[in-house]
Amino acid sequence: MIVAVVIAGCVLLAVLAFLVPRLSRHPERGTQRSLGAGARAGSKAPGFLGRLFSKPFHTSSRAVSRSGSAGRRTRGRMPF
Repeated sequence: MIVAVVIAGCVLLAVLAFLVPRLSRHPERGTQRSLGAGARAGSKAPGFLGRLFSKPFHTSSRAVSRSGSAGRRTRGRMPF
């Protein structure tokens, strides 16, 4: 379920970044902020479990960042 939400968020953010590049920064930062909060909460677990619980949030945050930048980069390459 969480995976589907992250994928939908990435797709939505990529489309938003393609259509309105400047306005896509705020939703991207908000998404990264919420994923960062999850990573910080997961890292409170001791030792190996802390790294294990926080890793999916870091990976999702990286995916959100890449999808937003890919949308803006694609928009910049368009001839119009």
